Amino acid sequence: MNPLQKNIALWLVISLIFVMVYHLFNQPKTAQTEIIYSEFLSYVDKTQVTEVTIQGDNISGRLTNGTAFKTYAPRDAGAITLLKERGVRISAKPVDDSPWYMTLLVSWLPMLLLIGVWIFFMRQMQGGGGKAMAFGKSRARLVTDKSKKVTFADVAGIEEAKAELQEVIDFLRDPKKYTKLGGRIPRGLLLVGQPGTGKTLLARAIAGEADVPFLSISGSDFVEMFVGVGASRVRDLFTQGKKNAPCIIFIDEIDAVGRHRGAGLGGGHDEREQTLNQLLVEMDGFESNEGVILVSATNRPDVLDPALLRPGRFDRQVVVPLPDVKGREKILEVHARKTPLAEDVDFAVIARGTPGFSGADIENLVNESALYAARFDKEKVNMSDFEYAKDKVMMGVERKSMVISDAEKRNTAYHETGHALVARMLPGTDPIHKVTIIPRGRALGLTQQLPVDEKHTYPREYLLNSIVILLGGRAAEELILKDFTTGAGNDIERATALARKMVCEWGMSDEMGPLSYGKKEEQIFLGREFATHKDYSEETARKIDKEVSRIVMKSYESAKQILSDHLDLLNRIAEELLDKEVLNGAELDAMIGYGDTLRQDVPSAQDDANPLPDASA
Repeated sequence: MNPLQKNIALWLVISLIFVMVYHLFNQPKTAQTEIIYSEFLSYVDKTQVTEVTIQGDNISGRLTNGTAFKTYAPRDAGAITLLKERGVRISAKPVDDSPWYMTLLVSWLPMLLLIGVWIFFMRQMQGGGGKAMAFGKSRARLVTDKSKKVTFADVAGIEEAKAELQEVIDFLRDPKKYTKLGGRIPRGLLLVGQPGTGKTLLARAIAGEADVPFLSISGSDFVEMFVGVGASRVRDLFTQGKKNAPCIIFIDEIDAVGRHRGAGLGGGHDEREQTLNQLLVEMDGFESNEGVILVSATNRPDVLDPALLRPGRFDRQVVVPLPDVKGREKILEVHARKTPLAEDVDFAVIARGTPGFSGADIENLVNESALYAARFDKEKVNMSDFEYAKDKVMMGVERKSMVISDAEKRNTAYHETGHALVARMLPGTDPIHKVTIIPRGRALGLTQQLPVDEKHTYPREYLLNSIVILLGGRAAEELILKDFTTGAGNDIERATALARKMVCEWGMSDEMGPLSYGKKEEQIFLGREFATHKDYSEETARKIDKEVSRIVMKSYESAKQILSDHLDLLNRIAEELLDKEVLNGAELDAMIGYGDTLRQDVPSAQDDANPLPDASA
């Protein structure tokens, strides 16, 4: 019987006892008037008694007016005769000879019951695993199911993180290998990474690989509506860990209880801080926790308390990054194990076409491709299914049923062609993957670029060219339509934000110099500053605005110049796009017809022939 069933059975028994006691002491009793024996005889003589009940020396009955009475009578044989003569109904009962212990039980049962219930609740509040009021008990789950275990073979694309954790598992299996050289077991490992990179999957792999007990709990499981429950659960968690040592304790989303202390406007979160304080003490306090390793995961390491991150508590911070091209290819192979694949499926091509995808994104990509293939009753998933799923994940679902006028479709075609043509003409930009005027997601059309190589830092020229590409759509609208539409709103917003970052954050402006302007807005309730500080003068602010405006306007003029020089090509591509609705990179290059030589003839955003701000981002 599990703890839940025990609790239900216990409460049923308690409820039944209360019902029995209630019915025992709440029997309906008729109010009886006690009279003397002579008065009783007088009533009988006047025929005012209708019925009597004789039980030993006690007589009870009812008068003609309905009044109930009782009296004590001596053993008088004449009374019976008198009752018969007056026509009174007579009933007799034996003397109630209850044993003494029943009398004692009836008199003391309520008190004993109350004392028992009080003792029960006190014991429940003080301890016990799955008892009814075990608020302070940890809700950690001991991983014992080996049938569906995850191993390191199921984790791909994050080899460095796997190596860090593999070392910990080896330490637990063979501690002498490390202790003989004076090393000690790490007390804590913090898995840090963006959402979907595989932090929880790594922890599940640890549970599958390690031959030691694995306790799993979420950070939100500590805080309850009752005061002091969080700290109590932390204590109980580490008590369980010590009993099962050597063992691994995994706390998922530790930022729920490990946030910076002293946070909030007008006061802090005392309950959460108490929980954190207890966690700090348990990890590195007076009592040692030898053999207990704490593994935690978070995607917000910036909000964690510094005392939690120091060596001795979390000795290692394992970064779980977004996978690179090779990592994405391996992740695709892992998630596609149970998917029947056609011969034309090439994971290397899919991996190159999914930059910035996390492990969760890739899993979703494989799942979407399988669902799309099943929609058409296919036996295997082919490359076209993966391409559809990739476009769906990256750009949104096609909304072919959306009614768009011919004029609006023409505007969209020229807008997207402006983006694509400018991107194709500028050197050093990412190749065009696809141009479409089919509405996807919230956009009426899309121009998609895919990088050839992974980028971790971006040069100034690349950023300037990106601004020119963003403004290519609006430039095409001005040249062809002689008007502007709201479709360029998001492009203008992104271009302005990028130019401002170049000036204020990355020091890419010759005019403003290699300086950082303005502090970033801090998050509230983290124990940090709430207001945004403007650490520069009004004059500097005007210079920044002027510089940002200059970068954007020069980039816009550059985009207009490129499109003006290739106006015929712009019209031809737009007409083809209106006809086909979708153009891929190869089709676009075939229409341009110049190949990469054309790019060499077009000046970059920083060339004198196409002057862009000296001080750009």
